[in-house]
Amino acid sequence: MAAGVLAVVQARLGSTRLPGKALEEIGGRPMLVHVLTRAAAVPGVERVVLATTTRSEDDELARLAHDLGIACARGSTDDVLDRFHSTLLAHPAEVVLRLTGDCPLLDPMVVGLVLDAFVRSAGTTDYVSNVDPPTYPDGLDAEVFSRAALERAWHEAVRPSDREHVTTYIRDHRDRFRVANVDNGPELSALNAGIRRNEGLEHSRARDVVAPGRSPGGRTP
Repeated sequence: MAAGVLAVVQARLGSTRLPGKALEEIGGRPMLVHVLTRAAAVPGVERVVLATTTRSEDDELARLAHDLGIACARGSTDDVLDRFHSTLLAHPAEVVLRLTGDCPLLDPMVVGLVLDAFVRSAGTTDYVSNVDPPTYPDGLDAEVFSRAALERAWHEAVRPSDREHVTTYIRDHRDRFRVANVDNGPELSALNAGIRRNEGLEHSRARDVVAPGRSPGGRTP
């Protein structure tokens, strides 16, 4: 039976730009510990799940989550949308909060504003974030979406970059999804105007080639 708000933190050790970053120590604790504990502190979050890969190198992340008393779901390395979908099958929820494991300064109050905006929309939005456009400092990103929106994206998204980055299909198809954003003050936006964000998505889009015969939902005929 589906429950309320599920915070899903995605992380793996095989990062291209900084391998092993999830276990890099900050203040005497692995970075991922900071993210998981902050995720659990977000007002309105009922459960937190770590979504990592089935690769053996990520066994250590699964053990870390277990030691913290946090559930762990494991799935595809590159098809992160499918990883989220399988996580939701194992841990049903009506509302999903997506966080990434490389944001140790995540602010539970800022994330709470995004979650609250989604909840207050009372079913009139499918997706709310503070990244489209981004007006908060990098590292304070949060995205909230409905189970139904994730299901539809999982069924329909075909481009590799959309499978890897989970929510780009939703944001790019506003004719199919109701999308809203939580904005911060313009002065903070100006301070961060020179920062390049989401380099990973840029690299993924540059490599986008849909394999012949690939069907939505990540399946091949």
